[in-house]
Amino acid sequence: MPPTVPALTIGAHEIWPPVVLAPMSGVTNRTMRALYKPFGFGLTVTEFVSSNALKYGSKRTMEMIDQHGIESPVSTQLWGDDPATMAAAARVVRECGADIVDINFGCPAPKVVKTNGGSACLRDVQRCEEIMRAVVDAVDCPVTMKMRLGWTESDLVYIDVAKRAQAVGVQAVTLHARTARQFYRGEANWDHIARLKDALDIPVIGNGDLDDARVAVDRMRATGVDAIMLGRATLGNPWLVSQIRDLLEGREMQATPTPADRLRFCMVHYRTMVDELGEARAVPQMRKHVALYLKGIPGAAVLRERIMRTPTADESLALIQGCIDRLESDASLAA
Repeated sequence: MPPTVPALTIGAHEIWPPVVLAPMSGVTNRTMRALYKPFGFGLTVTEFVSSNALKYGSKRTMEMIDQHGIESPVSTQLWGDDPATMAAAARVVRECGADIVDINFGCPAPKVVKTNGGSACLRDVQRCEEIMRAVVDAVDCPVTMKMRLGWTESDLVYIDVAKRAQAVGVQAVTLHARTARQFYRGEANWDHIARLKDALDIPVIGNGDLDDARVAVDRMRATGVDAIMLGRATLGNPWLVSQIRDLLEGREMQATPTPADRLRFCMVHYRTMVDELGEARAVPQMRKHVALYLKGIPGAAVLRERIMRTPTADESLALIQGCIDRLESDASLAA
């Protein structure tokens, strides 16, 4: 079937499907990106990285921008408030293989905004412009930017900042349709995303509250955005992305997998994390992922609690396998 919308074009990159994995701290490492990309992400983004940390060559930070290669193209997202430091960081991540450099004007986390990074930059639109110009001038790859509507409801600066982005050479803008002060409360207002699309000539990527495939595609078509970005809704549910891809490619969307099949993929995710990170790091990181794969499964609360206290990968995997066995036994009895 022919695609129902065009591919997303950013510089020399033609991205299909026009579905982007959002940068999420402590989540979108190279393992997760490689596991989730085949479900239908055309573009994946690294965890957001501190430009100051890159300046000092932090080992942990260098791991955050590492790639497998199989998840290409990859965008590396940077945050900070100093144009020169952001430019230097952009050169580093480009040398380390970033296909696209993304600027973070969207993160509302206290640890980021207390240093005037992320969405706090929106309090000074001139500083935003200086950062974007410095990064564009520093690298030979496309530069994009992600932002929120503004710092508060009374100071919505997104169109101003986006027009400045376009003027200095930024090649695509993502808008999360909440203010920084909203954090993740309330509903994302997609009317603002439609207004931004009307105001710009460069691609616009819409983000916020895309937890249903049909709703996501309907919002994409209604606003005319060039792509959508998904984050928290895909955690434990990468099949949402496959359903969106099906609809964008003109097919009936596939059914949501059974709880047992979801947990089988959870075990693949768990084992891959252990293989790549080692058990000591993988076990605590996988606790949050397992909790999300368990969402909506009968008896999940008890199992989540046990997983949170389980110190080894083998014990955790045995608990998950036990849940799969129980689910399949119950299904067999019901049939």
